[in-house]
Amino acid sequence: MTALPDPDYQAEFYTSVPAKRLIAWIIDSILIFTISAAAVVMTAFTGLLIWPLLILAVGFAYRTVTIANGSATWGMRFAGIELRDGSGQRLGSSLAALHTAGYSLSLALPVLQVISVILMLTSARGQGLTDHFLGTVMLNRRA
Repeated sequence: MTALPDPDYQAEFYTSVPAKRLIAWIIDSILIFTISAAAVVMTAFTGLLIWPLLILAVGFAYRTVTIANGSATWGMRFAGIELRDGSGQRLGSSLAALHTAGYSLSLALPVLQVISVILMLTSARGQGLTDHFLGTVMLNRRA
């Protein structure tokens, strides 16, 4: 990860990132819920029969598409953070899909989500579990 900013010498890239990730997660969750609710209305409420799958599918598509198009979801953009790969580049569509799959797996298994949060709060770069596996990192955009 030599292409990424050093957390000891360029701390401004990592300042408040865990808190900003929480803000982004809240905003993204509200957006995903709203899109899913609109889909339920457009399907004459038959979408309620598959509500958990609908939320999962909408969330996966939303996160993958927004990360692939700007290396950040709309919530991340609002919070002023973005994902970068190990070489410091923006995430492409395949890495965005892998990151979203890792995030979805963490949500499905709460122990993984707890480990991920602990890693975000304690690691030098504030990386979650999926970030550690993929070599991605969340950075402040304006730094």
